[in-house]
Amino acid sequence: MMSQPPQPPPPHFASRFAGPPQPAGFPPPALPPPGPFRGPPPQPFPRGLYPPFPGGGLPPFLPPPPPLHPPPQWPPTLPERPPLSWRPVTPPRPTPEASDVPGDEACDGDEAWLSRFVRRRRPIAAPPRRERGLTADDAAQAAGEALRAVARVAGLCAAWRRRGDEATPGETAEAEAGLEELRALVGPLRDPGALERLRAGLERGRQKRKRRQQRRQEARDARQEEEARRAERKARIDLWRARRAQEEEDRHREKELKAAADSVLSEVRKKQADTKRMAEILRGLEKLRKLRKEAAGRKGVCPPPAADEAFESEVENLKASIKKRTELYEAEERALRVMLEGEQEEERKRDMEKKLKKEREKLLQQKRNMDSKLFGDPEEFPFSHVLEPFTQYYLQAEYSLPALLQIRHEWDQYLVPTDHPEGDFIPPGWVLPSPPSSDTWATAVR
Repeated sequence: MMSQPPQPPPPHFASRFAGPPQPAGFPPPALPPPGPFRGPPPQPFPRGLYPPFPGGGLPPFLPPPPPLHPPPQWPPTLPERPPLSWRPVTPPRPTPEASDVPGDEACDGDEAWLSRFVRRRRPIAAPPRRERGLTADDAAQAAGEALRAVARVAGLCAAWRRRGDEATPGETAEAEAGLEELRALVGPLRDPGALERLRAGLERGRQKRKRRQQRRQEARDARQEEEARRAERKARIDLWRARRAQEEEDRHREKELKAAADSVLSEVRKKQADTKRMAEILRGLEKLRKLRKEAAGRKGVCPPPAADEAFESEVENLKASIKKRTELYEAEERALRVMLEGEQEEERKRDMEKKLKKEREKLLQQKRNMDSKLFGDPEEFPFSHVLEPFTQYYLQAEYSLPALLQIRHEWDQYLVPTDHPEGDFIPPGWVLPSPPSSDTWATAVR
């Protein structure tokens, strides 16, 4: 097996980036290590440069292969940006001198990069300041100060008139100072542009307050309408609940009455069955006594007449009692049947009334639908609507007898005999319009 003394690695390859383990005596492949900012990932070894040798690696007479990629550099160098055409070319700033210390090369590169970046920064222009116009508070304050200055000057003039002599130089200077102050205060108020802007600002403020008040009023009206709708909805719900509670109570009462009547009727029928059974028992006793009496007569034994009379008397009393009870129970049964029939009749009447009410509501709804098709929805056309005169014109026959007679007279002018070729019958009811033929016409009808 061939061997070769170890060779040092290339100067650009660090020992910590050693490749995979190789046979002793051969250097590792000169490939950059994988990782961020360290070049692309490793590629497969090219064929042809590494022929298979018995010991693996390279032959002893070939030098190490050159690196496939240049060594990585950090920090990366940025290309210089050419100066923009619209910016004045400024002389380059002096770059910081490179340090002679080997470890400061990266810091020098960073400082140079930052210097180039700062030179490329665009200056930020300050926003223009808007002139503050005359406000209402300023105008009111200036007017108040002007009135006070006028009062002071007027007081000085009044004092001069009362004395009747000329003013002293100090008083004259004070008056002149008051006039100058008055002119300085009144100057902004005499500017037509400032006054116009002040008037426009006041008008905008007034319109803003007006819109705010209008929104508040609309919100207040909306709340009131919502409260009214809520109260109306609550009233309808309470009415519906009361009606349902009353219906449930009536139904429960009817059920209780029916149950009570059924229980009483069942008791009466039970008592009637008992009386019938007692009557059958009594007839059986009579038949049994008769058979025993016949058997005793055949044997020559005859009971005394007093025993027959006592038995017949007791039987008659029992028959009278049974008959009386039977009549009483039949009367109770008839009364209960009448009561049940009355309740059933009332229930049938209530059902009939409900049915008639539903039919009337259905007919009224159909009439409202027909009227809305013919004359429009009355809720959509209040009295102040633009179509109200036309509605009054076409419905005047319903409220005015002279109008009805006039309309009937106008219609009677077109009466013809039955056999007239162009005659036709008057329709018995309203002629409803046909449904719209298209969606566009439907939107116009609505």
